[in-house]
Amino acid sequence: MSAPSYSPTGSGPVGIGIIGAGAISDQYLSNLVTFPDVRVVMIGDLDVARAASQAETYGVPRSGRADEVLKDDDVEIVINLTIPAVHAELSSAALSAGKHVWSEKPISLDRESGQALLDVAAASGLRIGVAPDTILGPGVQSALRAIARGDIGRPLTAMTAFQGPGPEAWHPNPDFFFVPGAGPLFDMGPYYLTTLACIFGSFTEVAAIGSRARDIRVIGSGPRAGTELPVTVSTQMSALARFEGGESAQSIFSFDSPLRRSGFVEITGETGTLVLPDPNMFEGVSTLVRGDESTELAETGFAGGRGSAVLEMARAIRSGGTDLLPAQLGYHVLDVMTAMEESSEAGQFVRVQSTAPASPVLPETWNPTTRTL
Repeated sequence: MSAPSYSPTGSGPVGIGIIGAGAISDQYLSNLVTFPDVRVVMIGDLDVARAASQAETYGVPRSGRADEVLKDDDVEIVINLTIPAVHAELSSAALSAGKHVWSEKPISLDRESGQALLDVAAASGLRIGVAPDTILGPGVQSALRAIARGDIGRPLTAMTAFQGPGPEAWHPNPDFFFVPGAGPLFDMGPYYLTTLACIFGSFTEVAAIGSRARDIRVIGSGPRAGTELPVTVSTQMSALARFEGGESAQSIFSFDSPLRRSGFVEITGETGTLVLPDPNMFEGVSTLVRGDESTELAETGFAGGRGSAVLEMARAIRSGGTDLLPAQLGYHVLDVMTAMEESSEAGQFVRVQSTAPASPVLPETWNPTTRTL
């Protein structure tokens, strides 16, 4: 691939810099290099050889260290794909360098640093967004349209579950999954909790019970197979939640279950139940249940994949519009997860102080491969 053209004058495609060249970067890069409204101009990583390899694979013209990405004049948006423990630090550095930011979830490990990022972005006129953007895929979007047109009446309750034995069996470097900022709640919870916020609005209070099956995990694959890892977070979280309209939900997030269950989201309304597709995926069919009848609903819209919200941020930067996934949504989910952890320690309901912005809705005709800039 030849080096992409880029205009730094406030017109044309928006320059993207990626920091973090690990496994998740493949999912972002494979999509972003096909979106004509953005140009990936640089990849940075502590492992500069890995950054260079990703740049070569995807035709990105430059690679190097993280600080070099922040200094690159062609980079307008920094995509933060680092480990959760340094999300806030890296995003803060990017904002200080005058860059807009899209961060993998969570936005930070605590409310204070998360709110500080929102405050800095607002004061400097910069944008910050937080994963997941899977809710922009046709799977969840088609479900949101079904609820909006009244297919199940007013939504009343929800059940969600993510269960499995844990990522150490397949991930070659799973250390970060078992320290603060991850575990099943912080790692997988954002997909489910963000979806619930889009359906019911703001969480108002939560209660949770956390547990840990064992204090040591063993890496099962890759060059570090057999290495023991200390576990310092809950690896099972059972939670109840109440929303601003009085609706409720119950959720399970577990790395302790031999039974694998993922993508389980049921929304029950006055006249029916809607079974949603996996919120960790962009595509999937919803099933409408009314009495003994079960009907699959048509899935409509374009599956842009990871990076879809980055594209929408880029378009909003050029147009002066608002972001589909503002950081306030990611912060609200962080607030909810933190409240769940606090509840599990205190043994009582915990109020959620933040609020969620309105649900993001894409038109069925949305297409990331259409040039608009």
